[in-house]
Amino acid sequence: MRVISKKALDEFAKRHQDAKEPLARWYGIVKKANFLNFNEVRQVFPSADKVGNCTVFNIGGNKYRLITAIHYNRQIIYIRFVLTHTEYDLSYWTGECEK
Repeated sequence: MRVISKKALDEFAKRHQDAKEPLARWYGIVKKANFLNFNEVRQVFPSADKVGNCTVFNIGGNKYRLITAIHYNRQIIYIRFVLTHTEYDLSYWTGECEK
């Protein structure tokens, strides 16, 4: 899968050093994957959730959330938000997943 944009992951990892390794691990896995649907994502990431049109990944032992939009037909994962658990709970990002 192609990830747009890795820069968002790198910038978040600069602010949250303990997220660097788990984000790099997630990136390495999805870069090699060819997911065709959400069920295939769940086989690799059992804790992934669908929220509207977004797929949410738990990162770093549930400490962080990675909100993505996955276009299976194009094999592209768009990074929408990388959030702390506290930021995620504020739910300001959910409107982006309804589009």
